[in-house]
Amino acid sequence: MIIETSTLHCPKCNSIQVVKNGINRAGNQQFLCKDCGKSAVIHPKNRRSASDKEQILSTYHERPSMRGIARIYHVSRNTLKKMLKEAVAKQPTVKESLLPAKNDDVLELDEVWSFVFVRTAKYWLWTALCRRTRQIVAFVIGDHSAETCLRLWNRIPKAYRQSHTFSDFWSAYEKVFPKETHRSVGKETGETAHMERWYCTLRQKIARYVRETLSFSKAVYMHHLVTRWFIVKYNLTMARCHLL
Repeated sequence: MIIETSTLHCPKCNSIQVVKNGINRAGNQQFLCKDCGKSAVIHPKNRRSASDKEQILSTYHERPSMRGIARIYHVSRNTLKKMLKEAVAKQPTVKESLLPAKNDDVLELDEVWSFVFVRTAKYWLWTALCRRTRQIVAFVIGDHSAETCLRLWNRIPKAYRQSHTFSDFWSAYEKVFPKETHRSVGKETGETAHMERWYCTLRQKIARYVRETLSFSKAVYMHHLVTRWFIVKYNLTMARCHLL
């Protein structure tokens, strides 16, 4: 009788000191590396195709929570996080997703708050939107200070910095943006209407930005990752619309 044997290697440190470590919810055998402590499924029963992953990630943009997607598609949250990280790694940067700037472009500026883990831990999303293309030319996540506003200014591509900008009366904008091209206006003027409308789109697509929700971010890293992922996909969609 011929018996075939195989040696398992840790996917992290390549050690052969690997032992069984229980069964996960998907019915896969987990293994534990005694050398580095890595726990992983080495031979998953069901490997998802690229189209399956794309479908799962597209569902995420219809405002379900990560737990909801995990229940619908029978995928663990760790696997979903891995899919998100891989998707973002393959994306272009925000700057690379933009259409070329024009001399008469106008930028609308605004900020919206959400929270991470607890409602008292507020994080502000600062954005700059090009009125002509409807693309987000730059964004940052941080506190509500002038320092974070300066980070937003530094993120705006140089070709767009010559544009006229409009914001609300938050004092940080007047401290950072050039007085020659910047104006602080009230909402009744409509000069920031497109930017404010974009936040409605964001909340409709990503549950993390809905304030009265249980689908809030539990980690700052994931909060930033999902935000960047959505903004780049949105910019690419707007670019395709302008090319039609």
